[in-house]
Amino acid sequence: MNASPAHTAAAQAIPLDAEQPAGLPGTWQQLVESKPGMTGLLLVGFFALVSLAVWLGLTGQGWAQAQGGRWESAGLEHWLGTNVLGQDIFQRSVYSVKVAFEIGVIVALSSSALGAMAGALAGWRRDSWLDESIVLLMGILDSIPLYLFVAALAFAMQGNAFAMHIAMIATFWTTTARLVRAEVMRLREQDFVHSARLLGLADWRVLARHVLPNTSHIVLAQSTIVFAAAIKTEVVLSFLGLGVQDGVSWGLMLAESTQEVLAGQFNNLWAASLPLFALLLGFNLLADALQTALDPRQAPS
Repeated sequence: MNASPAHTAAAQAIPLDAEQPAGLPGTWQQLVESKPGMTGLLLVGFFALVSLAVWLGLTGQGWAQAQGGRWESAGLEHWLGTNVLGQDIFQRSVYSVKVAFEIGVIVALSSSALGAMAGALAGWRRDSWLDESIVLLMGILDSIPLYLFVAALAFAMQGNAFAMHIAMIATFWTTTARLVRAEVMRLREQDFVHSARLLGLADWRVLARHVLPNTSHIVLAQSTIVFAAAIKTEVVLSFLGLGVQDGVSWGLMLAESTQEVLAGQFNNLWAASLPLFALLLGFNLLADALQTALDPRQAPS
């Protein structure tokens, strides 16, 4: 039965559960007051600006040019020296920031959206064939070692420009789905949901308008975690030769450094590992702070 305009307006005015996520001003205030959170935000913000500068063509464009000698020392012309081919290590490291952000954004947004939709449907239709199918699929994917599964998918789809992205998206959505499913199962028993359904609102409208917004704290925090996981996975796959093919990344630089270290050359190793460590540290600190600020059960009254 379709709801009348009066019913729809009444449903929109239904107060949400008292444990709804904190609003944007409250979340930002908690984040500002968190020293680890602000440290993470500053680190991520710095690398985001570097990525934007590379994307705009302001820096990092000479990463493939072999303009120096073999293994030149750090100096004014080549700030971190050159590799065995005479390529500028600093330029390659800076360009790798853009590659890391591109992969992180695509995988985080796609896997979080997929996980949120699957988890919401499973939680709303709990104990149905749909719920059981989604839970079974998540169990199967979670039972396979992460890097083995992603590497196998990436290898099977070699030649596809987005093989690595697809492999990670197909793997990383399960944790988001599991968390959202549990939250939706909790929310569907709340009074505001029962009231909306009694007013005659369709299930899909209740789910989309009143339930899913209350899972935003989970999706946002999980997106940050997935962003960092995608970067780490790309480094591993590129190191194994299954990741970035026509370009440069920290994973490829680390793969190059395995031979250079034997010759006493460490610039490639430091130029890849140190920014990678700093970026992942920033995301981890930011994810923890966001989870605390956005979780309704931890938000201050």
